[in-house]
Amino acid sequence: MSTLASVRGVRLSPQKGRLVADAIRGLPVEKALDTLRFQTNKGSGIVKNLLESAIANAEHNDGVDIDELFVEKIFVERGTKLKRFAARAKGRGVRIEKPTCHIFISVATKETKG
Repeated sequence: MSTLASVRGVRLSPQKGRLVADAIRGLPVEKALDTLRFQTNKGSGIVKNLLESAIANAEHNDGVDIDELFVEKIFVERGTKLKRFAARAKGRGVRIEKPTCHIFISVATKETKG
């Protein structure tokens, strides 16, 4: 039994989000939460909240014991870029692109691990 949770349009670059996702992929949820709790980057807090949401979804919707859960899948995709302009010398402007990403996480029980 696997349960999904997702967040879209997070103000985080996909590259930095993938670094956090790679750190917890395949871990039991308790160990994944501990790993995220002690990382100091911005993405770890966002992924931690999303993992807690996936755990709550599994417990509430599917009635799964949370001690049996592990991170089955987690992936980060590129979202839209917020496009801004900054003033430069001689009346010019430069484009500033602020990246966003979409994060998807799936937790499953040990029995479904193939």
